[in-house]
Amino acid sequence: MLGRIKEKIQKVLNANAKIAIRLGITPSMMGLLGLAFAASASTTYYLSDESPVLLYLAGFLVLASGLCDALDGSIARLTGRVSKIGAFMDSMLDRYSEAFILCGIILGGLVELSWGLFALVGSLLVSYARARGESLDVEMLGIGIMERAERLLIISFASFLRILNPAIIAVAILTHLTVLQRILHVERALSKDSS
Repeated sequence: MLGRIKEKIQKVLNANAKIAIRLGITPSMMGLLGLAFAASASTTYYLSDESPVLLYLAGFLVLASGLCDALDGSIARLTGRVSKIGAFMDSMLDRYSEAFILCGIILGGLVELSWGLFALVGSLLVSYARARGESLDVEMLGIGIMERAERLLIISFASFLRILNPAIIAVAILTHLTVLQRILHVERALSKDSS
């Protein structure tokens, strides 16, 4: 969903990416920074029972991780460093980042274990469905209601509002619905090609 409005915020991202470029930050550095923010968020969620303030901090760290993810692509495009290996590494870092965040929430006891694991599996399968669809030359951008940006925003704002358990349940259900949407999209696209 948010992938469809990305063009509208691309100017803002490009402006910030230009600042990062002037500071000498490469796409890889930005990707690793995003991973570091995600790992920090994970640790913060895990420790959040010690202080309610840590939940707010974790929410900001999740937003920072998502911003880094958006900026690394902008930096790559503006500096002409777009490459297949770069896209592959970015995708891998994104999966680790999201897994860190969800594992921190699960291990911190902020969500029921079964729902947390269901959300983790769903989040990974959403990305896998896109990758497999694209490997079959099917356009996957904007397909499904729960892409990565939506997931991170929900988790972040649920942290601010201290409603992580229902938010993660929603993420769990909607990620698997998104997987189904992508399966059906690929099936329709491939059926057209074969007819």
